[in-house]
Amino acid sequence: MTNPIDVIGSEIQAEFEMFGDWMEKYEYLIELGKSLPIIAETYKDEAHLIKGCQSRVWLHAELQKGKIDFTADSDAIITKGIIALMVRALSGQNPKDIVTSKLDFIDQIGLKEHLSPTRSNGLVSMIKQMKYYAIAIESQNVRS
Repeated sequence: MTNPIDVIGSEIQAEFEMFGDWMEKYEYLIELGKSLPIIAETYKDEAHLIKGCQSRVWLHAELQKGKIDFTADSDAIITKGIIALMVRALSGQNPKDIVTSKLDFIDQIGLKEHLSPTRSNGLVSMIKQMKYYAIAIESQNVRS
């Protein structure tokens, strides 16, 4: 059975293939950031900051009908686009699919290799934090 995140990843990969160069892809990332479901101001605090990001990135996860909804924000436009991409891929998925997802689309679109080392590290931190939230939510559900 295909992980639904892989399907979204394939859609994202197809979108990125429409652009000829990385300047256009960066512009697309910036546009994605503008459509990001904005995090509530109450979650823009130290507890929701992603550690390991050079820019400030806030992330909140909430379980809704067995699926995790992520909201986020960043103070940097490219970083906001990157977290928007991750929210699009992982939000609305069940915790187990998030935890087990490989997120191959990131390598397939060449995202890591076109980011500065600090942004690339930030992307890894975003993914880790989203998976940590999924693990925590999944373990809470097992116990209740």
